[in-house]
Amino acid sequence: MKIAVAGATGRVGRHVVDLLEAGRHDVVAISRSKGVDVITGKGLAGALAGVECVIDATSGPSPDQKSATEFFTTATRNLEENGQRAGVKRMIVVSIIGIERFPGGYAAAKVAHEKAMLAGSIPVRILRASQFHEFVGQLVEWGREGEVSHLQKMRTQLVAARTVAQALADLATTGALPGAGSGDAKIMETAGPRAEDLADAARRLVARRGDALRIEEVSNTADPDHALYETGALLPGPNAILAGPTFDAWLDATFPRR
Repeated sequence: MKIAVAGATGRVGRHVVDLLEAGRHDVVAISRSKGVDVITGKGLAGALAGVECVIDATSGPSPDQKSATEFFTTATRNLEENGQRAGVKRMIVVSIIGIERFPGGYAAAKVAHEKAMLAGSIPVRILRASQFHEFVGQLVEWGREGEVSHLQKMRTQLVAARTVAQALADLATTGALPGAGSGDAKIMETAGPRAEDLADAARRLVARRGDALRIEEVSNTADPDHALYETGALLPGPNAILAGPTFDAWLDATFPRR
């Protein structure tokens, strides 16, 4: 099967490309570094020629709601228009669990992304994922001030980026997720095996890295969404597909004990 992966060099996209190529599929990697731009449309028509399915694993370059919304809706329009002309049969989109509960910010931009995709003429399946294991280290660096990192109090159900990539590859090639049962839901969820506090995961990460950084959990009351983070708005629903590895197993594989 010929499958195009938009965002092919990103955190999820690179794993999707790897998994599809291992399955001997004909993979078209779409990214600016490959000479294809979903925003300007440069090279997109040629990249989608003969493609049966598009996996959209793009991520906005800015957390700002307006900028991210413009990015996602523009990319969707270009993928839809060029995909329709190329005869693309379906599209698979990666999104984020809980975004419909947040009134603004990047989450609202992802809601606009989903709506734009679903409004198109090409059939779409959306896979909402929880926060990635790999995201913890990024948040630690964002909150770092000297020897302390301040992290927003958050309940989450961390999942490996490669696990999400496998689910996207399964949807593209078989139209189903293992363990999801029958049906053709347009929006599905996947998350890691268990819920936990972000700060606890961050402490285990810095300890494994041998970093003396101190993690301090904060409740940012200036953020109108802080209660949503704290009370589990990012946790998956009862029908989500849960898949490992756990965060600790991922730590073992990524930062082996010496």
